[in-house]
Amino acid sequence: MLAVWAETGLVLADQLRDGNVPAPMAPVEVARGAFAALPSTVQEYYYRGDSACHESRLVNWLRDEQRAGGPRGHIGFALSARMSESLHAALRVVPESAWQPYGAPHPAEIRECADVPFVPGEKTEKKDLQALRYVAIRIRKQQGELFEDGSAVRHFAVLSNRWELKPARLIEWHREKAGTIELVHDVIKNELGGGVLPSKYFGANAAWLRLAVITHNVLQGLKRLALPAELLTARPKRLRFLLFNLPGRLVHHARSLILRVAAAGQWTAAYGQGLRLLPVSP
Repeated sequence: MLAVWAETGLVLADQLRDGNVPAPMAPVEVARGAFAALPSTVQEYYYRGDSACHESRLVNWLRDEQRAGGPRGHIGFALSARMSESLHAALRVVPESAWQPYGAPHPAEIRECADVPFVPGEKTEKKDLQALRYVAIRIRKQQGELFEDGSAVRHFAVLSNRWELKPARLIEWHREKAGTIELVHDVIKNELGGGVLPSKYFGANAAWLRLAVITHNVLQGLKRLALPAELLTARPKRLRFLLFNLPGRLVHHARSLILRVAAAGQWTAAYGQGLRLLPVSP
């Protein structure tokens, strides 16, 4: 489980879990660690997550403005809601007039959203907690066709405490997380070795994941502090190809050691400029 700072791409907290641990198990620990890692200059807080984050302890912690182990004040959040029977029943009785289209037109599907008057049954809930909002998503085929499972309609929902956004905008904001966390998962697993665990020992594998996360964060910092703007979205593979694996030859001449680099002048200059920009003490 990873928590990513969306504006910077930095991983704020990570946790290696046993393979038999269910996804919604104790995500609040990672959330606490992520908010604690933020610098004091951050004044507004938001949280987006998938259905694994729809867990009562985490939801109540986010709603409580006097939360323990985290920043005080409002945290705006949106989570993919786990579909219970009662929530599904509430979605099916939403009036037709309440549904409105959202997103860009799709050639094969009709996508609509609506606020749902739904109050979940909570085992424990403080009386001063913020009210929850459920926004439903309804997807149908353009020509009345059925989906692969034989259903005519598919329902999803987003759970949030952000009432200032219209339903369509709330869904868009929530789904923007796919451009951050999914990319980070892909990079760490497939380009930094995090997806190939080296040991049969849990602790060693946790350390391996932490090293992959540290490598990712160092690369993010390098791109923002020292490299040209065009490399801000470069993945590790591209950085290795352009900068880290430059072929060169060490030459002794006139009592000097010279490195001759076989690379385009643009990237050689960027390499030198980066070394001058990095805040490294002599």
